[in-house]
Amino acid sequence: MKFGFILGFCFLPFMALCQDATRYANVIDTADRPQVFAPGVISTPFSEWSTSFTPDGQTVYSSQGGIYWTIVYAKKQNGVWQKPNVASFSGRFRDTDPFITPDGKHIVFVSSRPTPDMSQDKPQKATHVWYADLVSGDKWGTPHHLDSAINLPGISNYAPSVSAKGTLFYCSRRKELTGMQSFYAEWMGDHYATPKQVIIKGAAEIQDPFIAPDESYIIFLNGNDIMISFKKDGGWSEAQNIGAQVNDGSSISSPCVSPDGKMLYYSSNRIQGFYKRDLKKPALNYDQLLQENNSLFNGDGNILMIPIHLPKS
Repeated sequence: MKFGFILGFCFLPFMALCQDATRYANVIDTADRPQVFAPGVISTPFSEWSTSFTPDGQTVYSSQGGIYWTIVYAKKQNGVWQKPNVASFSGRFRDTDPFITPDGKHIVFVSSRPTPDMSQDKPQKATHVWYADLVSGDKWGTPHHLDSAINLPGISNYAPSVSAKGTLFYCSRRKELTGMQSFYAEWMGDHYATPKQVIIKGAAEIQDPFIAPDESYIIFLNGNDIMISFKKDGGWSEAQNIGAQVNDGSSISSPCVSPDGKMLYYSSNRIQGFYKRDLKKPALNYDQLLQENNSLFNGDGNILMIPIHLPKS
């Protein structure tokens, strides 16, 4: 009896360790493959990136545009995504990286638009974090520039993401740091606290952060790989590669998880598995070449999606 108790006591930490390891394993199932999100509607022959959904999952915001980044949105009707429209606050300056807050009441994005104290017909050189409040339907109020604790003069910010309690995550390049790094700032009720750097073991860079609504995990880009880290002991667990099904060597950016936590969306110029010239057929003529260049798989970024299996908090 005593021996069994000791054995059981010794076995418990081992079991806990195994459960913890299992909790982080198979975030992306090895049998799953990415699919193009709404091909020909949201994913087009042009570049698209940075998806974010309203809480009901029926409206999606994303970025388009090669020269002038523009934020667009599309609505799902009868299970089918409809033609996008330009967001009510976008279409003039360079706007990108939209993020709908978990309560659906605000949209956060980055923009080169001038602040109120600047000439309104010239963009800023840097992209700063802005937000707008939902008025009704798909209409947003006048965008507001976040305070100087977030937006520093001459320094660009990207990929804002906000948790349910209002903590803001974003990434930026700083002279004193290597590569792109992420920062977070806690919401104090009427302003943001001084930002702090996100530190995750095993991540040389932390770019395009997506924070879980409950802050239980963070998904980000490290180099050209999407990684995930889980909240652990007040910090973050060691960075974990999300898997070869996503990280195939293509150019990747902008990870985002659906409101129900079941689907990962990201931008990729991936061609492998989607398109390949048939070398048994005759060489392309010019019209066929144009058709190839105007297809979804021409090397510009599409929005891809793949099921994700996240541990319950």
